[in-house]
Amino acid sequence: MKLLMVAPEQIPVPGSGSVEISMLAIAKQLAVNHSVTLISRTGRGLPHVSRMGGLTIVRVKTGSPSRYISSVLSYVRGHRYDLIQVDNRPHYMAKIKAAFPHTPVTLFLHSLTFVKPTARVNESLGKADLIIANSESLKSSLAARFPRHASKLRKVHLGVDTGRFRPEGRDPRSGGRFRVLFAGRVIPRKGVPVLIRAVGLARKEYGAIDLTVIGRGRPGYMNELKRLARAKGVPVKFAGKVPHHAIHRKYRTADLFACPSQEHEAFGLVNVEAMASGLPVVASDIGGIGEIVKHGSNGYLVGAYTRPEEHAKWILKLARDRDLAARMSKQARKDVVERFSWKQAASKLLGMYRHFGA
Repeated sequence: MKLLMVAPEQIPVPGSGSVEISMLAIAKQLAVNHSVTLISRTGRGLPHVSRMGGLTIVRVKTGSPSRYISSVLSYVRGHRYDLIQVDNRPHYMAKIKAAFPHTPVTLFLHSLTFVKPTARVNESLGKADLIIANSESLKSSLAARFPRHASKLRKVHLGVDTGRFRPEGRDPRSGGRFRVLFAGRVIPRKGVPVLIRAVGLARKEYGAIDLTVIGRGRPGYMNELKRLARAKGVPVKFAGKVPHHAIHRKYRTADLFACPSQEHEAFGLVNVEAMASGLPVVASDIGGIGEIVKHGSNGYLVGAYTRPEEHAKWILKLARDRDLAARMSKQARKDVVERFSWKQAASKLLGMYRHFGA
């Protein structure tokens, strides 16, 4: 099978965005037995063409969405593919389908960000042969927004490299300081202020709890968070952006992963990475997170996720009971290995694509 995958225009592949991470991982799996071309934007220090076995990454010029899709179309014209997958950009998908009317074209969606309930988006979605969501939650949200296209919707969970993301380091039962980790974009919807307040509350009862925040945010917002941490007496290490190729080592320095999101998360790739690394997760019960985190088994889901005291309750429980934390650590790793490998994700996609005769 000859497959084409088209990435969004914002971040080159390889890149640290969850969409780009997912696309590259799935493309590598598909390329074991198929010919795969992945089109991405140019990036500093990256060649225009990279080859990894059956996978070819082609990087084209960008600068604006219109220039990027023009560059993509300029490259693909004259080529033939059995199937084309476009990630997270419904309007790109519609333009590519117009250029390849007789080729199956699918849209793989990772969030609701680019599928606002507008007439234009509805029209673009109508061009897709299949629409794939990365969680049941996202699939349900899309069906509610665009009922006309509900029959085209399918679900494929994302995965993780369980060889790179694995437990290593001290035993959770060893006691001492309890280390909480957050990783992601440091923006208001990710809930870092709620987490800082939660750790502050937990420290009043337990004492030795530290917090590390990995990710980048606007300077003004980062300063607000630093002031809040000082005010709440929380020792926070703001680690900044960590390249994805190195982030697995950061998970190994923690005892618990916190995901205090305040708005819909379609999937939450960081939670799977943390669990693969042997971390129990305390996360907001929102969007697709509950499809990964199982309350009381591999972590805890926070229903009243806007309230710091609700997050603090579960952080404190795990800090106090290291045997419980150790059991959840093992269960988290086991669940991810069984359910969230990239091989499984690619296999499920391939099964869907074969129905098109591709």
